[in-house]
Amino acid sequence: MLTSPSTAPTGQHLRLPVADGWDTIELWEPRAWTEHPGPYQQRVAFAAAHVVADPRGDNVPGAPAVVDWDSTLAIRRQLIRYGLGIAEAMDTAQRNMGLDWPAVQELISRSAGQAQLMGARIASGAGTDHRGDVRTLREVIDAYTEQVEFVESTGSQVILMASRQLTQVAETAEDYLRVYDALLAQVREPVILHWLGDIFDPALRGYWGSSDVTLATETFLAVVREHSAKIDGVKVSLLEAAHEIGLRPRLPAAVRLYTGDDFHYPELIRGDGTHHSDALLGAFAAIAPAAAAALSALDVDDVECYDAEMAATLDLSRHIFTQPTRYYKTGIAFLAWLNGHQPGFTMVGGLQSARSVLHLSALFALANDARLLPDPELAARRMTVLLDVAGVSA
Repeated sequence: MLTSPSTAPTGQHLRLPVADGWDTIELWEPRAWTEHPGPYQQRVAFAAAHVVADPRGDNVPGAPAVVDWDSTLAIRRQLIRYGLGIAEAMDTAQRNMGLDWPAVQELISRSAGQAQLMGARIASGAGTDHRGDVRTLREVIDAYTEQVEFVESTGSQVILMASRQLTQVAETAEDYLRVYDALLAQVREPVILHWLGDIFDPALRGYWGSSDVTLATETFLAVVREHSAKIDGVKVSLLEAAHEIGLRPRLPAAVRLYTGDDFHYPELIRGDGTHHSDALLGAFAAIAPAAAAALSALDVDDVECYDAEMAATLDLSRHIFTQPTRYYKTGIAFLAWLNGHQPGFTMVGGLQSARSVLHLSALFALANDARLLPDPELAARRMTVLLDVAGVSA
């Protein structure tokens, strides 16, 4: 049985603001997490990574993204060292929320090169977000095709992302079938098909031709069954565990279900003894060391250890992804800053302002509880600076 190394309090304390006053927490000594140089045996696991904004860049709302490439790639190297594949240029990287197409292209090219150098898996998002003016299904297909061809040219696997432009143009479920039939007929290698729910992006409400999830699921399954040879797996991000559990046995046998459920991933990845979900999660970018410990335990059938490792992360993940869920990227960037993985708490599009000081204070406390602050002194110092700047001083 794998055992979890224990940690002890540092003896240091930090006062954090809460809604009705202040709370004092004791900082924990960092845990010595074990890296995992290769992929896992029992599950395929991707982490959807965020981008680090250049603190000297003009990363205000509406401006072209200016990226700190050194820090951005260093984060991906760290995720790879914990055995995780990279899910690149997806919503975690602020697609449709500040990351423009030129920056997306450079990100995928750089990240694909890094992954190939390290022998890691990478899958990258292809969508239609570089075209805001489409009026017909043909134009949607052409926009998708341009991005798919670019992703394929880098050597990355393709993730077919949900399209805001398709939502605007499509009138029926048959319109979705037409678009995906055209795309999947031309991809060179099996793709990951992404169903992103409107809890993550309200502009995607009614995707697959209906706001009724049951009806939408039938259209989604029709695409998967018709093109199963071209689909490696489906990533489902609806935050509805019961729906995902019901979907798994209905998929063709060779098609994986990559959970995108950042609220229920421990039980979904563990599975029910017959079916399980693999993982493609933004949460794994925040909890990579703990995810590695859990997946390593699962590889040796130590389910008890797996459950314990995953359970310790769940409150943190649920807090990061609390509504409005689409702003979860702010929490992931904040935690990366606390842990010294980026020079400043700044994001493209100015998205660092999307969460409140109280939210970020609670995130600090939960990361401390999960032993995911590798340098508690640095994290506490940065948290104190943030509170001072915000005018919330003890």
